[in-house]
Amino acid sequence: MAIKTDFSEEEWETLQKGVTGAGFWMTIADRSFFDTFKEAGALTKHLAEARQNAQSQLVRDLGETRGTGFGWKASPEEVESQTAAALGSAVQILQSKAPDEVEPYRAFVLEVAESVGAAAKGGEAAEAGTLEKIRAAVGG
Repeated sequence: MAIKTDFSEEEWETLQKGVTGAGFWMTIADRSFFDTFKEAGALTKHLAEARQNAQSQLVRDLGETRGTGFGWKASPEEVESQTAAALGSAVQILQSKAPDEVEPYRAFVLEVAESVGAAAKGGEAAEAGTLEKIRAAVGG
């Protein structure tokens, strides 16, 4: 079972950015001012639930993540490219250091993205496309 201290600081930041970036990417898929608050709240709630309930210690540790790794001025293109890169790197890191954590990580990323996407009505087409990009980036 992998824990946070099994990874370098840079590797851990990559794992975190993949998770929170996926949630943030879903938030900006359909930019509605009030929906953004609902979706950000869903991201925070999902991370808190993971801290409490996840079977994987790695996922519980990732639930401690604060922030998205992006500033509010990040362009959608930056969020998409950096999140996709972080997810691809995160899977590679896990495959080499903790192969038994690849599937829990993938599932966590997709759960976060789905919960953020479901937090507000509207924009389903844009969010579905973003979810497919996230699924492809994480290899799911």
